[in-house]
Amino acid sequence: MPPSTPRDRRTFLYGLILGALLMLALNWSQPGFSAFLFTGGPSSRFAPDLALLGQVGRIIEDVYVDRAAVQPEKLTYGAIGGMVEALGDTGHSAFLSPEMVKQEEEFTKGSYKGIGAEVKVKDGHVVIVAPFDGSPAQKAGLRPGEIILRVDGQDVAGLPLIQVVRRIAGEAGTRVTLTILNPASEATRDVLLTRTTIAIHHVTWQQLPGTKLAHLRLAGFSEGVTDDLDRALRAIRGKGLAGIILDLRDNPGGLLNEAVGAASQFLAGGTVLQEKDAKGEITSVPVRSGGLATEIPLVVLVNGGTASAAEILSGALQDAGRAELVGEKTFGTGTVLQRFPLPDGSALLLAVEEWLTPKGRVIWHQGIAPDRVVALPEGVQPLIPLLEDGLTAEGLSGSWDRQLLTALKMLEEKPR
Repeated sequence: MPPSTPRDRRTFLYGLILGALLMLALNWSQPGFSAFLFTGGPSSRFAPDLALLGQVGRIIEDVYVDRAAVQPEKLTYGAIGGMVEALGDTGHSAFLSPEMVKQEEEFTKGSYKGIGAEVKVKDGHVVIVAPFDGSPAQKAGLRPGEIILRVDGQDVAGLPLIQVVRRIAGEAGTRVTLTILNPASEATRDVLLTRTTIAIHHVTWQQLPGTKLAHLRLAGFSEGVTDDLDRALRAIRGKGLAGIILDLRDNPGGLLNEAVGAASQFLAGGTVLQEKDAKGEITSVPVRSGGLATEIPLVVLVNGGTASAAEILSGALQDAGRAELVGEKTFGTGTVLQRFPLPDGSALLLAVEEWLTPKGRVIWHQGIAPDRVVALPEGVQPLIPLLEDGLTAEGLSGSWDRQLLTALKMLEEKPR
């Protein structure tokens, strides 16, 4: 990649990107690209490996019995994806087909097409990391940690994630049936989902009934989230509210720049994160000045679907002593991605830096532990502002969202 190539530094999870792709048919027809891979390229220390790959490609082409399955572009993409997966940055570094590149770009601009669930492969299973707000997946009750066993009756265990996505893909308005396993109860169920196009509202909030507190949700970090957060905070301040419950549950991440901007709204100074490059050199990313909510009492909600950019924000607020975290340990994504465009419109997303919390804590594969561990009861979905319009004080106090109620109690007990 030439040095002049712009760096597109993102904290996307591979599963999030694939989740945005659900419902779209993938088109693998990219003439000529496989020839570039199988015949090798410029001389490099990887030349012997490319020669071996070319030999495998020729053997498959000559003798594999299922002739319909010998599709050069599909084999090429599979080979590239396998190389990236071999790096061990599961769920983050990734190969993106041209269609996936397009969907990633659409997501960062605030829209996506799919069933609306971030997914990843873990121990040979396709696991749901987080459903997106307002999505068919969320409305159907899909929860983080649940496993997709079958798609329209076909077993997907052990398949590469991209193949699973292709089976779930389809036109808006069509339906797909997922067989879901809850690992906690070992119960399975079939879920019928209608694929759709969804406009993403990553910043939403409501004044909790019977309180002077705001329930402020960040559902992701697409382009413009910092500006949306600025407007929400001004509205909250205009109402004279006394505290904020910042809800980062099931937030799969997004753009690094937006995470820094969001953190800077709540911090008066200091560092948002540290970045460690391949040489081990560490650079601190400072808080931007002018935050609107640097003093208002704050509690943050997190869970196993809190990932990537959402962990950057969580870690920054926790390390600064700005807010306590309530809920469950976060996902554990800790690398910053750079996108490397390829000639056919596909791209590599590769981890070029590891991010650490301001105090130097490693989050990659470890996650962030909350200050107060509170689990939701089995089968209970978190309350979100989109569902709280018309909620009464009695309805709130009777809710099974123990995480939200714990945060509410903590804020009510804080001295004014």
